[in-house]
Amino acid sequence: MTVGRIHRRLGALPIRLRLVAGFVVAITIVLTAAGAFVYWRVSYALDLRLDNDLRADVSALAPLVSPQGTVAEDAGLQRTSAGRLYQVLDGNGAVLVAGDQLGTVPVLPSRSFRTAVDREVIVDVGALLPRSRRPLRLIAVPVQGDGPARVLVVAQRRDGRDEALRELLAQLALAGAGALLVTAVVGERLAKAALAPVERYRAQAARIASGDRGVRLDVPDGRDDEVTRLGHTLNEVLAALEQTVARERRFTQDASHELRTPLTLLSTRVQLALARPRSVPEHEAVLHELGEDIGALSALARRLLSLSTVTDGGDTTAVGADLAAVVSSVVLRTGANLDMPPGAATAPVDMPDAQVRQVLGNLLDNAAAHGEPPCVVSLAVRQSVAVLVVHDDGPGIDHDFLPLAAGRFGGSAAARARPGAGLGLSLVQTLVDHYGGELRLCSAGTHHRYAAHFDVPCQHPASGTSASVLLPIVG
Repeated sequence: MTVGRIHRRLGALPIRLRLVAGFVVAITIVLTAAGAFVYWRVSYALDLRLDNDLRADVSALAPLVSPQGTVAEDAGLQRTSAGRLYQVLDGNGAVLVAGDQLGTVPVLPSRSFRTAVDREVIVDVGALLPRSRRPLRLIAVPVQGDGPARVLVVAQRRDGRDEALRELLAQLALAGAGALLVTAVVGERLAKAALAPVERYRAQAARIASGDRGVRLDVPDGRDDEVTRLGHTLNEVLAALEQTVARERRFTQDASHELRTPLTLLSTRVQLALARPRSVPEHEAVLHELGEDIGALSALARRLLSLSTVTDGGDTTAVGADLAAVVSSVVLRTGANLDMPPGAATAPVDMPDAQVRQVLGNLLDNAAAHGEPPCVVSLAVRQSVAVLVVHDDGPGIDHDFLPLAAGRFGGSAAARARPGAGLGLSLVQTLVDHYGGELRLCSAGTHHRYAAHFDVPCQHPASGTSASVLLPIVG
Protein backbone atom coordinates (compact mmCIF):
# COMPACT_ATOMS: atom_id res chain seq x y z
CA MET A 1 0.00 0.00 0.00
CA THR A 2 1.48 3.35 -1.06
CA VAL A 3 2.01 6.29 1.28
CA GLY A 4 -0.50 8.38 -0.66
CA ARG A 5 -3.17 5.70 -0.33
CA ILE A 6 -2.55 5.41 3.40
CA HIS A 7 -2.77 9.19 3.69
CA ARG A 8 -6.10 9.24 1.85
CA ARG A 9 -7.52 6.49 4.06
CA LEU A 10 -6.41 8.28 7.21
CA GLY A 11 -7.87 11.52 5.86
CA ALA A 12 -11.26 9.83 5.55
CA LEU A 13 -11.32 9.03 9.27
CA PRO A 14 -12.97 11.39 11.77
CA ILE A 15 -10.65 13.96 13.33
CA ARG A 16 -11.11 12.40 16.77
CA LEU A 17 -9.88 9.00 15.55
CA ARG A 18 -6.97 10.59 13.73
CA LEU A 19 -5.93 12.45 16.87
CA VAL A 20 -6.15 9.29 18.97
CA ALA A 21 -4.25 7.27 16.36
CA GLY A 22 -1.50 9.86 16.17
CA PHE A 23 -1.31 10.04 19.96
CA VAL A 24 -1.10 6.23 20.24
CA VAL A 25 1.59 5.99 17.55
CA ALA A 26 3.67 8.67 19.27
CA ILE A 27 3.34 6.98 22.67
CA THR A 28 4.17 3.61 21.09
CA ILE A 29 7.39 5.02 19.67
CA VAL A 30 8.30 6.60 23.01
CA LEU A 31 7.51 3.45 25.00
CA THR A 32 9.41 1.24 22.54
CA ALA A 33 12.46 3.48 22.73
CA ALA A 34 12.28 3.63 26.52
CA GLY A 35 11.77 -0.13 26.81
CA ALA A 36 14.68 -0.81 24.46
CA PHE A 37 16.92 1.42 26.54
CA VAL A 38 15.90 -0.28 29.80
CA TYR A 39 16.36 -3.73 28.24
CA TRP A 40 19.82 -2.78 26.94
CA ARG A 41 20.94 -1.42 30.31
CA VAL A 42 19.74 -4.52 32.23
CA SER A 43 21.18 -6.89 29.62
CA TYR A 44 24.48 -5.01 29.68
CA ALA A 45 24.67 -5.24 33.49
CA LEU A 46 23.89 -8.97 33.53
CA ASP A 47 26.36 -9.70 30.73
CA LEU A 48 29.05 -7.67 32.48
CA ARG A 49 28.61 -9.77 35.60
CA LEU A 50 28.85 -13.00 33.60
CA ASP A 51 31.94 -11.71 31.77
CA ASN A 52 33.67 -10.91 35.04
CA ASP A 53 32.90 -14.41 36.31
CA LEU A 54 34.18 -15.93 33.06
CA ARG A 55 37.46 -14.00 33.19
CA ALA A 56 37.92 -15.10 36.79
CA ASP A 57 37.38 -18.72 35.69
CA VAL A 58 39.87 -18.29 32.83
CA SER A 59 42.44 -16.83 35.23
CA ALA A 60 42.04 -19.87 37.46
CA LEU A 61 41.98 -22.52 34.69
CA ALA A 62 44.50 -21.19 32.14
CA PRO A 63 47.64 -21.97 34.27
CA LEU A 64 46.47 -25.62 34.47
CA VAL A 65 46.24 -26.06 30.65
CA SER A 66 49.42 -27.28 28.96
CA PRO A 67 50.32 -26.71 25.29
CA GLN A 68 49.80 -30.44 24.75
CA GLY A 69 46.11 -30.09 25.60
CA THR A 70 46.12 -31.59 29.10
CA VAL A 71 44.69 -30.04 32.23
CA ALA A 72 46.48 -30.51 35.55
CA GLU A 73 44.43 -31.88 38.41
CA ASP A 74 43.10 -29.34 40.91
CA ALA A 75 40.60 -30.74 43.35
CA GLY A 76 39.32 -27.35 44.43
CA LEU A 77 38.84 -26.19 40.86
CA GLN A 78 37.01 -29.35 39.80
CA ARG A 79 34.22 -28.53 42.22
CA THR A 80 33.58 -25.16 40.52
CA SER A 81 31.82 -24.44 37.24
CA ALA A 82 35.15 -23.62 35.63
CA GLY A 83 36.35 -27.14 36.30
CA ARG A 84 33.21 -28.63 34.76
CA LEU A 85 32.40 -26.22 31.88
CA TYR A 86 35.49 -25.97 29.69
CA GLN A 87 36.98 -27.27 26.45
CA VAL A 88 40.50 -27.20 25.04
CA LEU A 89 40.54 -27.05 21.20
CA ASP A 90 43.31 -27.87 18.77
CA GLY A 91 44.19 -25.99 15.61
CA ASN A 92 41.27 -27.53 13.71
CA GLY A 93 38.66 -26.69 16.33
CA ALA A 94 38.41 -30.27 17.63
CA VAL A 95 38.10 -30.93 21.37
CA LEU A 96 41.29 -32.22 23.01
CA VAL A 97 39.92 -32.28 26.53
CA ALA A 98 36.67 -31.08 28.16
CA GLY A 99 34.87 -30.80 31.46
CA ASP A 100 32.21 -33.33 32.20
CA GLN A 101 29.31 -30.87 31.51
CA LEU A 102 30.34 -29.74 28.01
CA GLY A 103 31.30 -33.06 26.37
CA THR A 104 33.44 -33.60 23.30
CA VAL A 105 31.33 -31.69 20.78
CA PRO A 106 32.80 -28.17 20.25
CA VAL A 107 30.51 -25.49 21.60
CA LEU A 108 32.46 -22.56 20.12
CA PRO A 109 31.17 -21.55 16.65
CA SER A 110 33.77 -21.93 13.91
CA ARG A 111 33.79 -18.22 13.01
CA SER A 112 34.49 -17.33 16.62
CA PHE A 113 37.18 -20.05 16.84
CA ARG A 114 39.26 -18.41 14.08
CA THR A 115 39.24 -15.14 16.00
CA ALA A 116 39.94 -16.79 19.35
CA VAL A 117 43.26 -18.20 18.05
CA ASP A 118 44.63 -14.65 18.21
CA ARG A 119 42.62 -12.85 20.90
CA GLU A 120 39.87 -13.12 23.50
CA VAL A 121 36.36 -13.75 22.22
CA ILE A 122 33.07 -13.68 24.17
CA VAL A 123 30.04 -15.22 22.48
CA ASP A 124 26.55 -16.46 23.40
CA VAL A 125 25.30 -19.90 22.42
CA GLY A 126 21.59 -20.64 22.51
CA ALA A 127 18.70 -18.23 21.87
CA LEU A 128 16.88 -16.13 24.45
CA LEU A 129 13.57 -16.60 22.63
CA PRO A 130 12.44 -19.23 22.13
CA ARG A 131 13.93 -20.73 25.28
CA SER A 132 17.10 -22.71 24.57
CA ARG A 133 17.79 -26.08 26.21
CA ARG A 134 21.36 -25.16 27.16
CA PRO A 135 22.02 -21.39 27.03
CA LEU A 136 25.72 -20.62 27.48
CA ARG A 137 27.97 -17.59 27.49
CA LEU A 138 31.45 -18.53 26.31
CA ILE A 139 34.85 -16.91 26.66
CA ALA A 140 37.60 -18.22 24.38
CA VAL A 141 41.28 -17.26 24.80
CA PRO A 142 44.46 -18.42 23.00
CA VAL A 143 46.61 -21.12 24.66
CA GLN A 144 50.27 -20.07 24.88
CA GLY A 145 53.14 -22.36 23.95
CA ASP A 146 54.08 -24.87 21.23
CA GLY A 147 51.70 -27.77 21.06
CA PRO A 148 48.41 -28.90 19.60
CA ALA A 149 46.32 -26.90 22.09
CA ARG A 150 45.24 -23.57 20.55
CA VAL A 151 42.11 -22.28 22.32
CA LEU A 152 40.72 -22.56 25.84
CA VAL A 153 36.93 -22.22 26.08
CA VAL A 154 35.25 -21.58 29.45
CA ALA A 155 31.44 -21.40 29.74
CA GLN A 156 28.81 -20.07 32.15
CA ARG A 157 25.17 -21.05 32.00
CA ARG A 158 22.85 -18.15 31.20
CA ASP A 159 19.69 -19.56 32.69
CA GLY A 160 19.37 -16.91 35.38
CA ARG A 161 20.33 -14.09 33.04
CA ASP A 162 17.92 -15.23 30.29
CA GLU A 163 15.10 -15.77 32.74
CA ALA A 164 15.58 -12.25 34.11
CA LEU A 165 15.54 -10.78 30.60
CA ARG A 166 12.44 -12.75 29.61
CA GLU A 167 10.70 -11.55 32.76
CA LEU A 168 11.76 -7.99 31.96
CA LEU A 169 10.41 -8.29 28.40
CA ALA A 170 7.10 -9.60 29.70
CA GLN A 171 6.80 -6.79 32.23
CA LEU A 172 7.73 -4.18 29.64
CA ALA A 173 5.18 -5.60 27.18
CA LEU A 174 2.47 -5.70 29.85
CA ALA A 175 3.25 -2.19 31.07
CA GLY A 176 3.42 -0.90 27.49
CA ALA A 177 0.09 -2.47 26.56
CA GLY A 178 -1.51 -1.00 29.67
CA ALA A 179 0.00 2.41 28.97
CA LEU A 180 -1.25 2.30 25.37
CA LEU A 181 -4.73 1.31 26.49
CA VAL A 182 -4.85 4.15 29.03
CA THR A 183 -3.41 6.52 26.44
CA ALA A 184 -6.03 5.56 23.85
CA VAL A 185 -8.90 5.94 26.32
CA VAL A 186 -7.65 9.22 27.78
CA GLY A 187 -6.75 10.54 24.32
CA GLU A 188 -10.19 9.68 22.98
CA ARG A 189 -11.89 11.39 25.93
CA LEU A 190 -9.69 14.47 25.59
CA ALA A 191 -10.21 14.66 21.83
CA LYS A 192 -13.97 14.26 22.25
CA ALA A 193 -14.05 16.99 24.91
CA ALA A 194 -11.88 19.31 22.81
CA LEU A 195 -13.97 18.79 19.65
CA ALA A 196 -17.36 18.92 21.39
CA PRO A 197 -17.67 22.71 20.88
CA VAL A 198 -16.89 22.23 17.17
CA GLU A 199 -19.76 19.76 16.81
CA ARG A 200 -21.99 22.16 18.73
CA TYR A 201 -20.93 24.97 16.40
CA ARG A 202 -21.76 22.75 13.41
CA ALA A 203 -25.26 22.02 14.72
CA GLN A 204 -25.93 25.69 15.39
CA ALA A 205 -24.51 26.65 11.98
CA ALA A 206 -26.94 24.17 10.40
CA ARG A 207 -29.78 25.98 12.15
CA ILE A 208 -28.53 29.29 10.79
CA ALA A 209 -28.24 27.81 7.29
CA SER A 210 -31.84 26.60 7.53
CA GLY A 211 -33.03 30.18 8.08
CA ASP A 212 -32.98 30.82 11.85
CA ARG A 213 -32.12 34.44 12.57
CA GLY A 214 -30.41 35.82 15.62
CA VAL A 215 -28.78 32.47 16.44
CA ARG A 216 -25.24 32.69 17.81
CA LEU A 217 -22.70 30.00 18.53
CA ASP A 218 -22.70 28.92 22.16
CA VAL A 219 -19.16 29.91 23.22
CA PRO A 220 -18.31 29.01 26.84
CA ASP A 221 -17.23 31.83 29.13
CA GLY A 222 -13.94 31.87 30.98
CA ARG A 223 -11.97 30.03 28.29
CA ASP A 224 -9.43 31.32 25.80
CA ASP A 225 -8.33 28.51 23.52
CA GLU A 226 -8.30 28.04 19.75
CA VAL A 227 -11.87 26.68 19.59
CA THR A 228 -13.40 29.43 21.73
CA ARG A 229 -11.55 32.10 19.73
CA LEU A 230 -12.93 30.49 16.56
CA GLY A 231 -16.42 30.68 18.08
CA HIS A 232 -16.05 34.37 18.93
CA THR A 233 -14.77 35.12 15.43
CA LEU A 234 -17.64 33.23 13.81
CA ASN A 235 -20.14 35.11 16.00
CA GLU A 236 -18.60 38.39 14.85
CA VAL A 237 -18.90 37.24 11.23
CA LEU A 238 -22.54 36.25 11.78
CA ALA A 239 -23.29 39.63 13.36
CA ALA A 240 -21.64 41.46 10.45
CA LEU A 241 -23.53 39.34 7.92
CA GLU A 242 -26.85 39.99 9.65
CA GLN A 243 -26.14 43.71 9.71
CA THR A 244 -25.26 43.63 6.02
CA VAL A 245 -28.39 41.67 5.15
CA ALA A 246 -30.55 43.98 7.25
CA ARG A 247 -28.96 47.04 5.66
CA GLU A 248 -29.42 45.72 2.15
CA ARG A 249 -32.99 44.67 2.89
CA ARG A 250 -33.78 48.12 4.23
CA PHE A 251 -32.03 49.70 1.26
CA THR A 252 -34.04 47.56 -1.19
CA GLN A 253 -37.29 48.40 0.56
CA ASP A 254 -36.51 52.13 0.62
CA ALA A 255 -35.36 52.12 -3.00
CA SER A 256 -38.50 50.27 -4.09
CA HIS A 257 -40.62 52.77 -2.20
CA GLU A 258 -38.86 55.77 -3.72
CA LEU A 259 -38.84 54.35 -7.24
CA ARG A 260 -42.54 53.53 -7.10
CA THR A 261 -43.61 57.20 -7.14
CA PRO A 262 -41.68 58.34 -10.26
CA LEU A 263 -42.52 55.11 -12.08
CA THR A 264 -46.21 55.54 -11.23
CA LEU A 265 -46.01 59.14 -12.43
CA LEU A 266 -44.44 58.03 -15.70
CA SER A 267 -47.13 55.41 -16.24
CA THR A 268 -49.88 57.94 -15.47
CA ARG A 269 -48.44 60.49 -17.92
CA VAL A 270 -48.25 57.88 -20.66
CA GLN A 271 -51.85 56.74 -20.03
CA LEU A 272 -53.10 60.35 -20.08
CA ALA A 273 -51.19 61.01 -23.28
CA LEU A 274 -52.87 58.02 -24.91
CA ALA A 275 -56.34 58.73 -23.54
CA ARG A 276 -57.29 61.12 -26.38
CA PRO A 277 -55.88 62.42 -29.61
CA ARG A 278 -53.38 65.24 -29.09
CA SER A 279 -51.71 67.80 -31.26
CA VAL A 280 -48.00 67.86 -31.95
CA PRO A 281 -47.33 70.65 -29.39
CA GLU A 282 -49.25 68.70 -26.78
CA HIS A 283 -47.21 65.57 -27.54
CA GLU A 284 -44.01 67.62 -27.31
CA ALA A 285 -45.09 68.97 -23.90
CA VAL A 286 -45.80 65.43 -22.67
CA LEU A 287 -42.43 64.25 -23.98
CA HIS A 288 -40.69 67.12 -22.13
CA GLU A 289 -42.43 66.09 -18.92
CA LEU A 290 -41.46 62.44 -19.48
CA GLY A 291 -37.88 63.52 -20.13
CA GLU A 292 -37.76 65.35 -16.80
CA ASP A 293 -39.12 62.30 -14.99
CA ILE A 294 -36.59 60.02 -16.72
CA GLY A 295 -33.79 62.43 -15.79
CA ALA A 296 -34.88 62.28 -12.15
CA LEU A 297 -34.89 58.48 -12.32
CA SER A 298 -31.40 58.47 -13.87
CA ALA A 299 -30.08 60.75 -11.13
CA LEU A 300 -31.61 58.50 -8.49
CA ALA A 301 -30.01 55.42 -10.14
CA ARG A 302 -26.61 57.13 -10.22
CA ARG A 303 -26.83 57.96 -6.53
CA LEU A 304 -27.88 54.41 -5.71
CA LEU A 305 -24.91 53.10 -7.71
CA SER A 306 -22.52 55.42 -5.89
CA LEU A 307 -23.89 54.35 -2.54
CA SER A 308 -23.63 50.66 -3.47
CA THR A 309 -20.01 51.10 -4.61
CA VAL A 310 -19.03 52.63 -1.27
CA THR A 311 -20.84 49.87 0.64
CA ASP A 312 -18.95 47.19 -1.31
CA GLY A 313 -15.59 48.71 -0.40
CA GLY A 314 -14.93 50.99 -3.36
CA ASP A 315 -11.58 51.24 -5.12
CA THR A 316 -8.95 50.02 -2.65
CA THR A 317 -6.09 51.10 -4.97
CA ALA A 318 -7.02 54.81 -5.06
CA VAL A 319 -4.57 57.32 -3.53
CA GLY A 320 -5.61 59.78 -0.83
CA ALA A 321 -6.14 63.45 -1.68
CA ASP A 322 -5.01 66.81 -0.42
CA LEU A 323 -8.26 67.99 1.12
CA ALA A 324 -7.30 71.66 0.99
CA ALA A 325 -6.52 71.57 -2.75
CA VAL A 326 -9.73 69.71 -3.62
CA VAL A 327 -11.91 72.00 -1.49
CA SER A 328 -10.37 75.09 -3.06
CA SER A 329 -10.99 73.70 -6.56
CA VAL A 330 -14.63 72.75 -5.89
CA VAL A 331 -15.52 75.99 -4.10
CA LEU A 332 -13.92 78.08 -6.86
CA ARG A 333 -16.06 76.29 -9.44
CA THR A 334 -19.33 76.61 -7.48
CA GLY A 335 -18.85 80.21 -6.36
CA ALA A 336 -19.44 79.51 -2.64
CA ASN A 337 -17.56 81.46 0.02
CA LEU A 338 -14.34 79.84 1.29
CA ASP A 339 -12.86 80.29 4.74
CA MET A 340 -9.48 78.55 4.97
CA PRO A 341 -6.83 79.71 7.46
CA PRO A 342 -3.13 79.39 6.52
CA GLY A 343 -2.71 76.32 8.76
CA ALA A 344 -5.00 74.33 6.45
CA ALA A 345 -2.99 75.04 3.29
CA THR A 346 -2.31 71.30 3.07
CA ALA A 347 -4.53 68.60 4.59
CA PRO A 348 -3.67 65.11 3.27
CA VAL A 349 -6.36 62.49 3.98
CA ASP A 350 -6.97 58.86 2.98
CA MET A 351 -10.13 59.70 1.04
CA PRO A 352 -9.35 59.85 -2.72
CA ASP A 353 -9.89 62.99 -4.81
CA ALA A 354 -13.09 61.74 -6.49
CA GLN A 355 -14.74 60.86 -3.18
CA VAL A 356 -13.77 64.20 -1.61
CA ARG A 357 -15.41 65.99 -4.53
CA GLN A 358 -18.46 63.76 -4.16
CA VAL A 359 -18.78 64.53 -0.44
CA LEU A 360 -18.36 68.29 -0.84
CA GLY A 361 -20.59 68.36 -3.92
CA ASN A 362 -23.41 66.60 -2.07
CA LEU A 363 -23.11 68.95 0.92
CA LEU A 364 -23.18 72.00 -1.36
CA ASP A 365 -26.14 70.62 -3.32
CA ASN A 366 -27.96 69.90 -0.07
CA ALA A 367 -27.29 73.43 1.19
CA ALA A 368 -28.48 74.94 -2.12
CA ALA A 369 -31.65 72.81 -2.19
CA HIS A 370 -32.70 73.12 1.46
CA GLY A 371 -30.85 76.10 2.86
CA GLU A 372 -30.49 79.83 2.12
CA PRO A 373 -27.45 81.89 1.13
CA PRO A 374 -24.83 82.74 1.99
CA CYS A 375 -23.20 79.31 1.84
CA VAL A 376 -19.78 79.26 3.47
CA VAL A 377 -17.25 76.43 3.21
CA SER A 378 -14.55 76.39 5.87
CA LEU A 379 -11.58 74.09 6.35
CA ALA A 380 -9.35 73.92 9.41
CA VAL A 381 -6.87 71.45 10.91
CA ARG A 382 -7.29 70.84 14.64
CA GLN A 383 -5.60 68.11 16.68
CA SER A 384 -4.39 66.27 13.52
CA VAL A 385 -7.96 66.22 12.22
CA ALA A 386 -9.17 68.01 9.10
CA VAL A 387 -12.52 69.73 9.78
CA LEU A 388 -14.59 70.60 6.70
CA VAL A 389 -17.77 72.62 7.40
CA VAL A 390 -20.51 73.63 4.95
CA HIS A 391 -22.79 76.26 6.52
CA ASP A 392 -25.96 77.94 5.23
CA ASP A 393 -28.36 80.41 6.80
CA GLY A 394 -31.55 78.48 6.05
CA PRO A 395 -34.39 77.76 8.51
CA GLY A 396 -32.52 74.67 9.76
CA ILE A 397 -33.56 71.11 10.51
CA ASP A 398 -35.95 70.08 13.24
CA HIS A 399 -33.89 68.75 16.15
CA ASP A 400 -35.99 65.57 16.34
CA PHE A 401 -35.18 64.81 12.72
CA LEU A 402 -31.40 65.33 12.94
CA PRO A 403 -30.65 61.67 13.85
CA LEU A 404 -32.62 60.53 10.77
CA ALA A 405 -31.36 63.09 8.29
CA ALA A 406 -28.44 60.95 7.03
CA GLY A 407 -30.58 57.86 6.49
CA ARG A 408 -31.29 56.61 3.00
CA PHE A 409 -34.28 58.43 1.52
CA GLY A 410 -34.42 60.17 4.87
CA GLY A 411 -35.69 63.59 3.78
CA SER A 412 -38.05 65.42 6.11
CA ALA A 413 -41.61 66.21 5.13
CA ALA A 414 -40.58 69.71 4.04
CA ALA A 415 -37.54 68.42 2.15
CA ARG A 416 -39.59 65.87 0.23
CA ALA A 417 -41.53 68.71 -1.35
CA ARG A 418 -38.29 69.90 -2.94
CA PRO A 419 -36.21 68.16 -5.65
CA GLY A 420 -33.89 65.36 -4.56
CA ALA A 421 -33.93 61.67 -3.76
CA GLY A 422 -32.88 61.89 -0.14
CA LEU A 423 -29.59 60.07 -0.75
CA GLY A 424 -27.09 62.95 -0.55
CA LEU A 425 -26.41 62.95 3.19
CA SER A 426 -26.59 59.14 3.30
CA LEU A 427 -23.86 58.93 0.66
CA VAL A 428 -21.76 61.49 2.54
CA GLN A 429 -22.14 59.63 5.85
CA THR A 430 -21.25 56.29 4.20
CA LEU A 431 -18.14 57.70 2.50
CA VAL A 432 -16.92 59.53 5.60
CA ASP A 433 -17.44 56.47 7.79
CA HIS A 434 -15.66 54.24 5.24
CA TYR A 435 -12.50 56.37 5.49
CA GLY A 436 -12.48 56.55 9.30
CA GLY A 437 -14.10 59.96 9.54
CA GLU A 438 -17.07 61.50 11.32
CA LEU A 439 -20.17 63.39 10.09
CA ARG A 440 -21.93 65.97 12.26
CA LEU A 441 -25.15 67.86 11.57
CA CYS A 442 -25.81 70.95 13.69
CA SER A 443 -28.89 73.16 13.36
CA ALA A 444 -30.25 75.98 15.53
CA GLY A 445 -27.99 75.10 18.45
CA THR A 446 -28.65 71.31 18.33
CA HIS A 447 -25.67 69.08 17.58
CA HIS A 448 -25.81 65.49 16.35
CA ARG A 449 -22.79 63.22 15.74
CA TYR A 450 -23.27 60.14 13.55
CA ALA A 451 -20.05 58.71 15.00
CA ALA A 452 -17.74 59.64 17.87
CA HIS A 453 -14.21 59.18 16.57
CA PHE A 454 -12.66 62.54 17.47
CA ASP A 455 -12.70 64.74 20.56
CA VAL A 456 -12.82 67.95 18.54
CA PRO A 457 -15.47 70.58 19.47
CA CYS A 458 -17.74 72.12 16.85
CA GLN A 459 -16.80 75.62 15.66
CA HIS A 460 -19.41 77.24 13.43
CA PRO A 461 -22.19 79.86 13.61
CA ALA A 462 -25.00 79.08 16.05
CA SER A 463 -27.72 79.97 13.53
CA GLY A 464 -28.55 78.15 10.32
CA THR A 465 -27.35 74.63 9.50
CA SER A 466 -23.81 73.30 9.51
CA ALA A 467 -22.67 69.96 8.09
CA SER A 468 -19.19 69.07 9.43
CA VAL A 469 -16.95 66.33 8.04
CA LEU A 470 -13.95 65.32 10.18
CA LEU A 471 -11.19 63.23 8.58
CA PRO A 472 -7.87 62.12 10.13
CA ILE A 473 -4.73 63.74 8.69
CA VAL A 474 -2.25 61.21 7.28
CA GLY A 475 1.47 61.42 6.66
